[in-house]
Amino acid sequence: MKENNLNTYIDHTLLKAESSREEIVTLCAEAKRYEFAAVCVNPTWVKLASEELQDSQVQVATVVGFPLGATTTVTKVAETRDALLNGATEIDMVINIGALKSADEALVYEDIKEVVEAASDQADVKVIIETSLLTDDEKRLACQLAKEAGAHFVKTSTGFSSGGATVADIELMRAVVGDSMGIKASGGVRDRASAEAMIEAGATRIGASAGIAIVSEK
Repeated sequence: MKENNLNTYIDHTLLKAESSREEIVTLCAEAKRYEFAAVCVNPTWVKLASEELQDSQVQVATVVGFPLGATTTVTKVAETRDALLNGATEIDMVINIGALKSADEALVYEDIKEVVEAASDQADVKVIIETSLLTDDEKRLACQLAKEAGAHFVKTSTGFSSGGATVADIELMRAVVGDSMGIKASGGVRDRASAEAMIEAGATRIGASAGIAIVSEK
């Protein structure tokens, strides 16, 4: 990783329920200024973010089945299609965690696959596996299912559960997916040192609300 391109790894994120229109506009302005890879916003703000970023290279990511992953596949597909209509170019979906814990591999696979198919060629799909709730074997299985279902990334966390990204989890995920998928480290990455450690371990994106602090730190 070059010293001067850490910004290109950052998904500048604002997913709090109380986020205002003004804050989303500011988020987008910051993403353009720092040339971040993407903004990541809740579905209700996708159209606004798309409008604010239309003259830039910054991608518009949004979340599906967020933050629990417990909505039905039909609902996740509908969310995905709606997000695309509003201008989303990346979809961060949460797996059906309960199904994975129940060893229902078919449900988890189909859930991901149908979102990938709904996104078609319009958006990359990042699959949030919520590592803090899984055993290492479950993490491996979730990554394998995401890979088989055609997803573009696996992602550690929502940032709304009991833990966030760790170097060990990034290394485990990279060992499963190889070089064929991106990996997004999300949740608890707040400074330059931790961001660089995640990238060194194999992350290709960093989801963070502290993006400016990360890239500004010496």
